[in-house]
Amino acid sequence: MAQLRSRELQIAQGRQVLPQSPDLAAQVSEFRLEIRIPYLQLNRTTAAVNLPKFNAPDLGNAPSTSEIITRHLRDAIVAGHFAEDEPIRQDDIARQFNVSKIPVREALKRLEAEGLVMFQRNRGAMVTRVSDAELAQMFEVRMLLEDKVLRLAIPNMTEDTFARAERICQEFVGEDDVGRWAELNWELHACLYEPAQRPFLVSLIRSVNDKLERYLRMQMSLSAGKERADHEHREILEACRAGDVDRAVKLLDEHIAGVCKTLFEHLPHHH
Repeated sequence: MAQLRSRELQIAQGRQVLPQSPDLAAQVSEFRLEIRIPYLQLNRTTAAVNLPKFNAPDLGNAPSTSEIITRHLRDAIVAGHFAEDEPIRQDDIARQFNVSKIPVREALKRLEAEGLVMFQRNRGAMVTRVSDAELAQMFEVRMLLEDKVLRLAIPNMTEDTFARAERICQEFVGEDDVGRWAELNWELHACLYEPAQRPFLVSLIRSVNDKLERYLRMQMSLSAGKERADHEHREILEACRAGDVDRAVKLLDEHIAGVCKTLFEHLPHHH
């Protein structure tokens, strides 16, 4: 091996020509490989250590184009910018976001899965119309699921739960943005349901609330709906604080039924 190293050194310095021996050539290649691998590994380590630090965004957690479009379209539908049965034209949306129609189509498919959009032959994507029967069933499902989760949650509630709920109530009363009312309404309900430690059940309730959100915004802007919601929320909260499960569930049922009744009274196509 010493002889091989000496030959390698002489070759590198140009003082000797390597004999055309297959065995010796193979040994030299192996020797060169042994030298180069640690050298490359050292360079890679050095490069990683010497990389200058700068404020690079975490693109791994950045939302995709279709996710951004989904969020904006969802907000527009919930806020009533698109009427029920109104077509959502992919070309127009793509032009607004300055993108191709591919991420727009992906966004509309997500909204279809959420029940906010439906596809019709020759008309494309349209805002879903909720019939009287469907609307009533959604509120019925809310009562069934939310009664169950509240019964499970009350024994596990703590002072932190009540303090957080009080803060949400205070923010709700002081908020003038109608768009935030429905968000805060869900935050309060979720605050009371999370101690049940049933995340799948809470996610089911959230999916129903998402489908109803555009109607909840209307309801709270009609007939002093915001003030009524705050009063009923505080009554439910006090029953929870007292550990009175039956009273809390009864108040919750009355609260949900009242929202449904107000909607049927005021929405023009629900009679």
